[in-house]
Amino acid sequence: MGALIFILLQTMVYLERSETLSFDQERIADAQILRGNVAFRHEEAMMYCDSAYFYETTNSLDAFGHVRFEQGDTLQGFGDRLYYNGNTKLARLCRNVRLVHGSEDGNPMVLTTDSLNYDRKRGVAYYFTGGTVADTLNTLTSVRGQYMPNTKTALFSQEVHLTNPNFVLTSDTLIYHTDTKVTNIVSPTTIVYEKETTIHTSRGWYNTDTERSMLLDRSLVEHTDGKSMTGDTIYYDKHIGFGQVLGRMEMRDTAQRATLYGEYGQMYEEGSRGYATDSALMVDWSDSAHIAYTHADTLFTEELHFADSALKDSTYYRVRAHYGVRVYRDDMQMVCDSMVYLGSDSTIHLYIRPICWNENQQISADSIIVYIKNGAVEHATGAPNAVCVMHDTLDLFNQMSGKELTAFLTDGEVHTIDVSGNALTIYYPKEDDGSYVGLNTTESSFIRAYVRDRNIYRLRFTKETTGVLYPIDQIPADSERLPQFFWANEVRPVSPEDVFRKVERVNE
Repeated sequence: MGALIFILLQTMVYLERSETLSFDQERIADAQILRGNVAFRHEEAMMYCDSAYFYETTNSLDAFGHVRFEQGDTLQGFGDRLYYNGNTKLARLCRNVRLVHGSEDGNPMVLTTDSLNYDRKRGVAYYFTGGTVADTLNTLTSVRGQYMPNTKTALFSQEVHLTNPNFVLTSDTLIYHTDTKVTNIVSPTTIVYEKETTIHTSRGWYNTDTERSMLLDRSLVEHTDGKSMTGDTIYYDKHIGFGQVLGRMEMRDTAQRATLYGEYGQMYEEGSRGYATDSALMVDWSDSAHIAYTHADTLFTEELHFADSALKDSTYYRVRAHYGVRVYRDDMQMVCDSMVYLGSDSTIHLYIRPICWNENQQISADSIIVYIKNGAVEHATGAPNAVCVMHDTLDLFNQMSGKELTAFLTDGEVHTIDVSGNALTIYYPKEDDGSYVGLNTTESSFIRAYVRDRNIYRLRFTKETTGVLYPIDQIPADSERLPQFFWANEVRPVSPEDVFRKVERVNE
């Protein structure tokens, strides 16, 4: 009874036509031998060939010569041979196989291979010995592959290659949607734009038509000019040259020898513009002896191009930092609220309550410019309202103030300080044995201080200088501090990690 029910549930394969029909029980038992313009029908599928063996009792057939398989209006299969079982609905095409799936725009997908199985019950065509899928945009090859006509989805595995007019994609496993031209990336994958860009990813999707992608799991986008972008999640539009990164972002520029970090960032290939926020950090490693670490709420990097007679078609690098700027270098530390670095003259411009430190010296002004030469700080200039404070002992500070102040450095240490415009000093001179002589206060239009071993050892003034020297035991209480004096060592960045420390500036 069970066998009868099974038979009734099956649909029969019907012979539609044949020019001749014969039998040969000794050679091919239970087979109808068909020749000439042979056609079969099974449900909505049609099969055509030059000749065939039809096994009516097993509801199956073997077809030979100019085989054509059709299902519906859009799916066609071609080959030299076809083995079809009507009970399992499995079609096996062999030799010179092509599976053609039409589309509404008239541009079909073509799958070519040497051997193809099509499971009509599951709606899956698959191959195991190498195949190619091609449409109007892409050509994909792999050792193994599956194609689902109902969803227009192909699954490729083992030595997968996708060739596009603009790039080549290689992977071990890849899902491709023939209607949308979108690939689902599910294994380590490389996408190469020759002489331009290489993408490394292991999960996400890539639209091969629009060149937009969503890349997950610490993907990497790198360019031949030395720029690269890494992150937990990257949205990348290759066509317009735009990248958006979320989570542990790294934007690296080997030409400028700088790396931009943050939890969120953006990259524009035009102008080489970069943006970082949320734990934003820029590391400048252009000089390995003086690596600079800059943190701010937001960081911007870009290349600026000029074509005029003065700059002679030049290009330079610019970095902008806004809100809560903290910089650590071994030769100088800085804080301010806004900063600009200009690669045209290697200068760092500090605005809004800037402070710089070197060794035991603190410099402040309304704005400060730090000049870099050969990777090291050469000098720093502050103006107006410039103040330099040098910590001598626990409660003694040498101080200088004026309209403009410049500190000159060699090998990371201040050796000379120039102060001009209403220059004031409070200075504790010492004997040769290190004992204090007293307190010297001066007022001049210009003062030059010579520094050695982090202490002032000589002062040079103009002729119009006035001053008073108080013995160490007769110093007036109100003479130890300049009006602009403050000591803000508690906000100073003391290490690369310390640039992230949040501090309140209350004593200025």
